[in-house]
Amino acid sequence: MSDFLDRMKAAAKADKKTIVLPEGEDPRTIEAAKKIVEEGLANLIILGDPAEIDVPGATVINPRTAERKEAYAAKFAELRAKKGVTLPEAREQMNDATYFGTMMVKMGDADGLVSGACHSTANTLRPALQILKTAPGTKLVSAFFIMCTKTPEYGENGTLLFADCGLNINPTADELSEIAIASADSWRAFMPGADPKVAMLSFSTMGSAKGDVPAKVQEAVQLANEKAPELALDGDLQLDAALVKSVAELKAPHSSVAGNANILVFPDLESGNIGYKLVQRFAGAEAYGPVLQGIAKPVNDLSRGCSADDIVGVVAITAVQAQMAE
Repeated sequence: MSDFLDRMKAAAKADKKTIVLPEGEDPRTIEAAKKIVEEGLANLIILGDPAEIDVPGATVINPRTAERKEAYAAKFAELRAKKGVTLPEAREQMNDATYFGTMMVKMGDADGLVSGACHSTANTLRPALQILKTAPGTKLVSAFFIMCTKTPEYGENGTLLFADCGLNINPTADELSEIAIASADSWRAFMPGADPKVAMLSFSTMGSAKGDVPAKVQEAVQLANEKAPELALDGDLQLDAALVKSVAELKAPHSSVAGNANILVFPDLESGNIGYKLVQRFAGAEAYGPVLQGIAKPVNDLSRGCSADDIVGVVAITAVQAQMAE
């Protein structure tokens, strides 16, 4: 287990938060829940049939018969009234475990939610955006992975942040700049004492190649530097120039980020998603995420290929986000 996850678990234990897991039907969720309770990482609420879920120490709630269902339905109907949602429609919507769990977070009955083991990102994100909305001052919700590798010479002792690998398909230059700045803020929150160094990635280094992607990344760098001039951020950079000092000295000798990056911002979802999975599978890295940034309260997605241990890690991260939100 990585130092990063050790720190997340220690922080979660120190101030236990209530986390809801809507996917009580998934065996990985149940396996993870037992470990979370055993390690004392969070107060757990599992949504599903209590007759079929046996996790001592966790609370199991059936959304269809829950005592709070009517209160949640009434609040949901109020929140979505401008969209024409009626109370009967809201009651029906509360039968959906992810909507029900998100209302628990909205109403203060839970501090955060983790879902996605057997549902798409859209199934997790849609209720969060409809119910919780975005955090104040946020222009864009994005997603990142914390990658804990076995190569301590890269990032912060082998730990890096990859963004956006889970949500925005083809971000504009302005959206890339927002992803970069939000990722730096997330890095500071999770990695105190290690300053963020953001590499904006492309197949070009400092304009060495032409094309729409390098041009977009170069514009994103300019915008991000204007918005956050104090942030160590540079690009466009090829991956080796971002991480390998000897390559950086050849390709970007005047960059303070090249060869030292700990945050990698990919130009689009395709490259980001492929990139994190290559590192995870070929290099045996621990991949925690996708962690969502920009939502008013902590809601995090899971890869549908996640393991029970991945769920444990994301629950610990979500608990720490809930602490920060306070």
